[in-house]
Amino acid sequence: MAEKRNIFLVGPMGAGKSTIGRELAEKLHLDFFDSDQEIERRTGADIAWVFDLEGEEGFRKREESVIDDLSERQGIVLATGGGSVISPEVRNHLSARGIVVYLETTIDKQVARTQRDRRRPLLQTSEEPRVVLERLAVERNPLYEEIADVIVKTDDQSAKVVANKIVERLNF
Repeated sequence: MAEKRNIFLVGPMGAGKSTIGRELAEKLHLDFFDSDQEIERRTGADIAWVFDLEGEEGFRKREESVIDDLSERQGIVLATGGGSVISPEVRNHLSARGIVVYLETTIDKQVARTQRDRRRPLLQTSEEPRVVLERLAVERNPLYEEIADVIVKTDDQSAKVVANKIVERLNF
């Protein structure tokens, strides 16, 4: 029997990782996981609470552990948190254990998709969301590109269309 492969979705907040991940998993008959949802499930608290209590550093440690755990499975689609790639360990695990798909989007789309979302701690500051997103892009986009096996733009396309493009590009 052929080994089931993993697909790991990386990209900034608002790129559509969770929505596209669910669509992709359904299409390929794979299990879907979202690292943020898994952290919430394991801690019994939402991400914002973990950030408030443990800071970003504590959250990133939890995220590293969850992604290490989930990426060892076979036959999954995993939507990772936008900042997970900051960790060299996470980048190594994702690169070694599956196919990494970078879901690329513009800052304008990120602003539009996240403007009413109160569940994103990094955007709950006095800074303008666009300024925060631009700063994160400078830091993280090179890391997404570094580990990506495939890059797919998500702007102005439905989750179904993007999932189909990923399947075509991966020859699944």
